[in-house]
Amino acid sequence: MILSIVIPALNEEDSIASIIERTLTASPIIIKNTDITEVEITVVSDGSTDNTVKFAQKYLPKINLIIFEKNKGYGAAIKQGWNESKGDLVAFLDADGTCDPLFFENLCNLLKTENADVVLGCRLNKESKMPLIRRVGNFMFAALLTFLSSSKVKDTASGMRVVKRASLNKLYPLPDGLHFTPAMSAKALMNDNVTIAEIDMPYNERDGESKLHVLKDGIRFLRVILTAAFLYRPQVIFNSVASILFIFSALLMFQPLGYYFANHKVAEWMIYRFIVSETFAITAMVLFSSSFVLHNTVWLSLSNDIEKEKVSGLVMSFFKSKFSTLLALGLLIVGLVLIGSSIGSRIITGHTHEHWSRYIAFSFLTISGFIILITKWINWVFSVLKDKVLYIQANSH
Repeated sequence: MILSIVIPALNEEDSIASIIERTLTASPIIIKNTDITEVEITVVSDGSTDNTVKFAQKYLPKINLIIFEKNKGYGAAIKQGWNESKGDLVAFLDADGTCDPLFFENLCNLLKTENADVVLGCRLNKESKMPLIRRVGNFMFAALLTFLSSSKVKDTASGMRVVKRASLNKLYPLPDGLHFTPAMSAKALMNDNVTIAEIDMPYNERDGESKLHVLKDGIRFLRVILTAAFLYRPQVIFNSVASILFIFSALLMFQPLGYYFANHKVAEWMIYRFIVSETFAITAMVLFSSSFVLHNTVWLSLSNDIEKEKVSGLVMSFFKSKFSTLLALGLLIVGLVLIGSSIGSRIITGHTHEHWSRYIAFSFLTISGFIILITKWINWVFSVLKDKVLYIQANSH
């Protein structure tokens, strides 16, 4: 089994020779203590304008050297290095001297024992010398990913990883910039057909100036995490927003309901709360419905990456249940009952004196009922499409 290590480098003349020597020294130890039979080292100069290329050339032909005349990005360098390597396992290591190449031994053994697709070294531990502001940023991104994926990785942007080459098609496409690493973490965590594992590793202060811009790259990291969430698990975001709106809608009605039960009447000052509460509640219903539809859309779009459809969560179970049909019909009936006498009066006398609160309640109940029924109808259409997809997959092998 061949391990291909790519070292992306942009103006790393202060550390490139050291990291190459350390990686060459670590290679026989990795081979001795793992299932690796050969270690291939590729340095990619990503448009360096200093002596990075000159210093790296001294190690030819012990290493491979790829030179970008212009800067293409951290991720682009890693992907090009992988494309021009032959390893069954592909890896990368930052050129700044912060990570120890010997740790590839631990990562390769972890990949075997966990049968993982991706393994990474976690820099967030007691021995780490990472600056505080980057620790805080990594913690925040890790917390967000854990919420969106229900899985946990502490260091979403680790610059030392090993990946099975056969698993790359499950992770691609990946961006060209520094947000390459959080994008990989996000896709691995949110794809149920990819396994990711991590292990604490030592992390030192870098040699030279960091290429990471906290604000600019932080925004990029956030964007790629949300992009992966919308690709694989959009329902998590939609359901979260819908739940917040629904709770806010209920809180708005808390005082009017208390007044009604105490005085047995609806006051005129309540109209504003009724309207705003209804608006938020209906928006929440639309988002719950959209999350269900998007769940089905993701399954159809990524069915090759998903072993089988998983129905989990209250929203998914609700829309698939018979109870949702009964509830929808019940809401429509109750809504009509609320304004039934008003409709009759309008037909007979041409006038109605029904209180506005009944019409607002009617509006909310009937719209909610129709949203549920329309969502279930869309689900039936999806079930027909899923049967077709599964038939095509079964007969394409």
